[in-house]
Amino acid sequence: MVDLAAMLDDLRAEGAESDRLVASLSAADWALPTPAPGWTIAHQIAHLAWTDDQVRLAATDPTAFAAAVAVAAADPDGFVDRGAEDGATAPPKDILARWRAGRHAVPELLAALPAKARLPWYGPPMSAASMAGARIMETWAHTQDIADTLGVLRTPTARLRHVARLGVRARDYAYTVHGLRPPEREFRVELIDPDEPGGIWTHGPEDAVERVTGPLLDFCLLVTRRRHPADLAVRAEGAEANRWLTISQSYAGPPGAGRAPGGFG
Repeated sequence: MVDLAAMLDDLRAEGAESDRLVASLSAADWALPTPAPGWTIAHQIAHLAWTDDQVRLAATDPTAFAAAVAVAAADPDGFVDRGAEDGATAPPKDILARWRAGRHAVPELLAALPAKARLPWYGPPMSAASMAGARIMETWAHTQDIADTLGVLRTPTARLRHVARLGVRARDYAYTVHGLRPPEREFRVELIDPDEPGGIWTHGPEDAVERVTGPLLDFCLLVTRRRHPADLAVRAEGAEANRWLTISQSYAGPPGAGRAPGGFG
């Protein structure tokens, strides 16, 4: 059974870690280009703020949110970038204040939802737990872009399990968004996680022929497309599992170009 309260604590902790990374940056630092083409640090935080604003809108005004979805449908490949670009034009202190307001509000809104409620979203409606997991994943991934820009080495935490879980659950979506037919059989995923009992986080049947193994951190970098598969210690057994390493993603929407091998750009 999903422990929503624990997930929301993890979401708060992930946001706090990100905040510590950017809180004291200069205006020049906010303008630094990140590994995401065309996005500065200001774009990264503005995007997180925009997404939290969308969650708040979905939770408090479904009619207004439906109108926002209709606008997005007219530009499905550009509306996310547009939200980041519009937000990044504000002074850094205003971007930071907007993001802080949103990330503090979202856990409270999710906690207050009825047990079986579903939030409308840009795709299938989402439960509070699913939305919390998605916000953890996205906060971690965009903070990784900022850390890479600043040359900061982050310490992996147990919160990465939420990212890994989304990565394996999104396997079939990753195939579909690339125009491929998803495999009928599940893969076995075994990831080295010092915080997990036995040191291994697992997913899928033990006797599966297709298998993926490696460090939890590397798998999370893979499914958020923050590193090229060639730069990670994630390994696959089986043709489809190997294919999955090249197309995996933990988020909805177009996959994007991902990262080039041998670097972050």
